[in-house]
Amino acid sequence: MIYLEKYGYTPDEAKINADIKAIADKIAENTSPEALKLCFSIMDLTTLSPSDTVESVGKLVEKVNGLPEAFPEYPAPASICVYPNFAATVRSLKKDPKVHVTTVASCFPSAQSFLEVKVRECELAVETGADEIDIVLALNAFLAGDEQRAFDEIVAMKKAIDKAAAAVKREVVLKVILETGLLVTPEKIAEASFLAMEAGADFIKTSTGKVEVNATPVAAYVMCEAIRRFYEVTGRRVGFKAAGGISNAQDAIGYYSIAARILGSEWLNPKYLRFGVSRLGNSLVSAIEGKTVKYF
Repeated sequence: MIYLEKYGYTPDEAKINADIKAIADKIAENTSPEALKLCFSIMDLTTLSPSDTVESVGKLVEKVNGLPEAFPEYPAPASICVYPNFAATVRSLKKDPKVHVTTVASCFPSAQSFLEVKVRECELAVETGADEIDIVLALNAFLAGDEQRAFDEIVAMKKAIDKAAAAVKREVVLKVILETGLLVTPEKIAEASFLAMEAGADFIKTSTGKVEVNATPVAAYVMCEAIRRFYEVTGRRVGFKAAGGISNAQDAIGYYSIAARILGSEWLNPKYLRFGVSRLGNSLVSAIEGKTVKYF
């Protein structure tokens, strides 16, 4: 494990499991309207369905546009996340400049294609309106032990994104999805985390939501520990995004609490903490309002 040795980090499974249990035991205690609203503000509201259309994506954007009237005390979500061909749709319809346009790219969710195709998809996403791009780690290289190729692919896409962003005079955030459910072990999750951060990721993200095992507390804990260690060594602050299966307020508070425990208050904002979600919005609103709400 090249990067574990370089950064002097080894996951301590006994400590991880004990801390996760302690966090789970205090979820009710840590659930407050303020914490739930913070969770709302870090949502990347996501639709990544084969049946997505301009009309269906537009309806999601209109729901976000209507939030200030429907729930004036609530913050805006961080972004709306769609396939790259819908970036222009979201950008043209959204009213709040604080709500970013996020797209997946790099031949999501498998990343099984030519690097040239992945790079061009990233460029097109920026050119058509993306503020943030979520790419997928090249697992075909990483799992085969070719960490250099996995690293080089991220670097190539980061370079292309930055160049395209400069051309449109816009900063674009790069998130790298590790697909932790397929990495399985804490050691591999940590190794992939350091690799992605060193290659230029602004965020590291757990999952695509398209495999059997997606976000888990253990994966989140290890990734947050890697982020903290990377910051201690380099001074660069990288964000964390949990995605896949986060569907209720209890899940959200659990991941929020993991980030708070390991990373501290500096990370508890949309710049450094996100949830990729398609169903969480209604659950958070219902928990805050104390009744069942079906807004989204």
